Amino acid sequence: MTYKSKDGDINLSKITRLYPAAVIDMQGEVAEMSLEWIEDNENKVKLLHFVLVFDFTLRDAKERDRKILVFKTKDELFECMREVSQFFDD
Repeated sequence: MTYKSKDGDINLSKITRLYPAAVIDMQGEVAEMSLEWIEDNENKVKLLHFVLVFDFTLRDAKERDRKILVFKTKDELFECMREVSQFFDD
């Protein structure tokens, strides 16, 4: 299963986790937060962008193996999530 993203091909068969997030700047610290969290706190932090994280990191691995797609808007993120979800439909 290969998803052809705007940033290149992503092999979906080896994903260990797949999740969306909002990337924020809070007093100089950049962090990934859940979409639910940003909805509750969007007035308190600076939203930088949205991401969809394809995590391939194996359990107990010392280094993270991830591919991250970046989106300006939540709508763009959701559209990509819809495309990727089609690979997992039965």
